[in-house]
Amino acid sequence: MTLLTALAQHIARRPQRIALLQQVAEQGSITRAAKAAGLSYKAAWDAIDELNNLAGQALVERSVGGKGGGGARLSATGERLLQLYRRLEQLQTQLLDAAEQDADLALLGRLMLRTSARNQLSGRVSAIQPQGRNDLIEITLGDDNRVRAQITHDSTLHLELAIGSTVVALFKAGCLELLPSDPPAEGALRGEVEEVLDEGNGPCEVRIALPGGQRLCALLDTQQLPDLDLAAGRPIQARVSPAQVLLGIAT
Repeated sequence: MTLLTALAQHIARRPQRIALLQQVAEQGSITRAAKAAGLSYKAAWDAIDELNNLAGQALVERSVGGKGGGGARLSATGERLLQLYRRLEQLQTQLLDAAEQDADLALLGRLMLRTSARNQLSGRVSAIQPQGRNDLIEITLGDDNRVRAQITHDSTLHLELAIGSTVVALFKAGCLELLPSDPPAEGALRGEVEEVLDEGNGPCEVRIALPGGQRLCALLDTQQLPDLDLAAGRPIQARVSPAQVLLGIAT
């Protein structure tokens, strides 16, 4: 099955992520878009963060206005993808034959990936370091940040990884360790706190914006909050063990 055939089947079946982008474009608000798409505010935020991360750039641009507030609009890339989806709806059969080389379609394919991992970061392989039966894969994001994954050498071969390969690094929110911004920690991702969601009945959720537009989500025990200055806009470091990172590629 080709990528375009898989896309066409997915769109015909359940185009929820594209539908959310369409509602953001129409409503100009994540809150209203979530309601129109039948999602909770939190689920919409999660979906948009995931879309931005899989795309490797912002598809939705936001202005902060407190919980449930603030405006939102599609970036130029988001608009282009939405237009592509509309074309696929109208000209599906023709595009399956004619648009095989469209770079935006490869990006759209990454957005269809579904996993249980809250963190999905898009980047390119910048180094492959053999470590016995394993390889340490370094992935450069769209900024100065790098994330490392430890996978078997067989997996490296199976995924056909090479320097410059585009991959998605996946890891759960509970695997992230948060650290103060100073001193710099080896292997840590540097960003700034975007929002802390503490519902008072379990771990709080910390959203972190990376310089390149991608976002992280960490789960943190409320007892740890006083030890970290997690006010919005504060710099923060986040670290994940390479053994906890999985890699995926678009096929």
